[in-house]
Amino acid sequence: MSAAPAPGTLVPAAVRHRVEHVDIDASGVVHFARHASLLETAALTNLDRLGAGIDVLAGLGLDLVVADLRMRYHAPARFLDHLDLAVDVLHVGAASFRLSGRISRVPSGPEAEPQVLSTGVFVFGVAGRACGTARPLPEKLRTQLKECRRHADT
Repeated sequence: MSAAPAPGTLVPAAVRHRVEHVDIDASGVVHFARHASLLETAALTNLDRLGAGIDVLAGLGLDLVVADLRMRYHAPARFLDHLDLAVDVLHVGAASFRLSGRISRVPSGPEAEPQVLSTGVFVFGVAGRACGTARPLPEKLRTQLKECRRHADT
């Protein structure tokens, strides 16, 4: 389902998703709440690719938490549309990181352009599994996210 670049490449990769029945509301369009969930899927898939996914964090006694989420909706997605879910690293701090995301409809013809359907910004942090309090980001995760950010700036 995802278009994965070569291992070790620190570039977020788009995740492909086909709209299923579970994604849509009674009017046949993707429910607004699913957009955030789909972008979270892209974020988690890319964290896994970097070797810093939720399983790795759990092994360190940490949970990944969403501290803030903002979404903008531009156009509807419909049943059986093919979507690209993409994320980019905006900022990496000591205890949190911010990702931007976009959901685009995959063009159906050779001359068609992708259409951006929604955009969002997530702020993620980590918390101790046992106590639930905020913790600094693990150094490996910070370094990898900064490398993604650095690559995006070039």
